Amino acid sequence: MDQQFNQQQMQAAQNETQMTQQEQVVAVRKNGDGDIVELKLTSGRVVDYKTAQAMAKNNEIYNVQVFRGRDDEEHLRSTPDGRTDNNLDNLPTF
Repeated sequence: MDQQFNQQQMQAAQNETQMTQQEQVVAVRKNGDGDIVELKLTSGRVVDYKTAQAMAKNNEIYNVQVFRGRDDEEHLRSTPDGRTDNNLDNLPTF
C-alpha cells in the first residue's frame, strides 16, 4: 500500500511540475461566427489558432489537446475532465 501511495505522490508532483512549465489559456478571441481565432496565455502572449495547435501538440499548453473532428480537420479542445468552466468556449474573451 505504501508503494501505491508513493507512486500517487510522485505522479501528483510530476503533474504539478508539468503544469508550472506549461502555459495556460486564460482568454480567447472569437470571430463574428463565434469561432476561436486567438488564445491569450498566462504569460500575456497572444497566439493564433494554428500556433496554439502546434503548442498543444508539443505539450506547451496545459489542459489543451488537438483532435480530429468529423470534418477531418484538426481542432483544439480542453482536456476532458468533467468540468465546463475551463472549456475553451467558456473562457473569458479579450
